[in-house]
Amino acid sequence: MPTSFLEIVELPDGRIVLRRADEEEALVTLEFSADAKGFLQGQHIEIAKAMFNVGVQMAGRLAEGGDVGMDEDPRVLH
Repeated sequence: MPTSFLEIVELPDGRIVLRRADEEEALVTLEFSADAKGFLQGQHIEIAKAMFNVGVQMAGRLAEGGDVGMDEDPRVLH
């Protein structure tokens, strides 16, 4: 992926996207349910920022050929 500035944007429909600052197309999209937003007491934007931050860090490690702790076995995601 070419180097460019990334931005986190909350869209009018409530989705939160990570995109290149000079493009409209989303690289990653997060959508929290009403229940999740209630549970997070309005802090869903901070949670989204943290999720994107960790994802970008892991992508950087992968790009550098580093190990991010992934096994060969299938993983349960929950």
